[in-house]
Amino acid sequence: MTKLTINDLKADPIVQGYIEGGNRHLEAIGFTEHGLRHVGLVSRIASNILEKLEYPQRTCELAAIASYLHDIGNAVNRVSHAQTGAIMASQILERHGMAPEEIAIIIGAIGNHDEVDGNPVNDVSAALILADKSDVHRSRVRNPDLATFDIHDRVNYAVEHSFLRVYPNERIALEITINTELCPVMDYFEIFMARMLLCRKAANFLKTRFELKINEVKLL
Repeated sequence: MTKLTINDLKADPIVQGYIEGGNRHLEAIGFTEHGLRHVGLVSRIASNILEKLEYPQRTCELAAIASYLHDIGNAVNRVSHAQTGAIMASQILERHGMAPEEIAIIIGAIGNHDEVDGNPVNDVSAALILADKSDVHRSRVRNPDLATFDIHDRVNYAVEHSFLRVYPNERIALEITINTELCPVMDYFEIFMARMLLCRKAANFLKTRFELKINEVKLL
């Protein structure tokens, strides 16, 4: 079986087409950016989480792969995109000759990354959840008209800095700076509480704990 790498997927035109196509579809219905910038960043963060926690190199690579593919289901529909994406990913990975046991890890991670119905089911899925939910930033907002922002646009645009910091054997902290003149902190909780609770589950799965700091204040 092939030891597939993240670079192999980045060179696959079908993968690139699905990611870019899904991003265009979400733009058409007013969603924030979910394209190559997002999946590339999430891929690096997920791999880094497991590296800092001293997981084997191959597990870190699987986290990078799962994270790069996690949003391809958006090419079909936003609803149930995690499960759709898992099925699409399995076909891609089979074509590349990946071992079935590695495919199972990856599709489990992809199928469980959404806060609506997801749960950490393996170490890779836990890293993906934490990495995905930490990507909150004004660069993701695509609506050019501030006057027509909905709450998602407003919260993302108000975030001036976000960083997921790993303290081995202690905690994983999401550190966010919000411009409160644009958005009160309470608005962040209104739309992202379910995501933060899933992050806490994910950190617990990795035998650590999750911490949320907004404007230097610990909130979770």
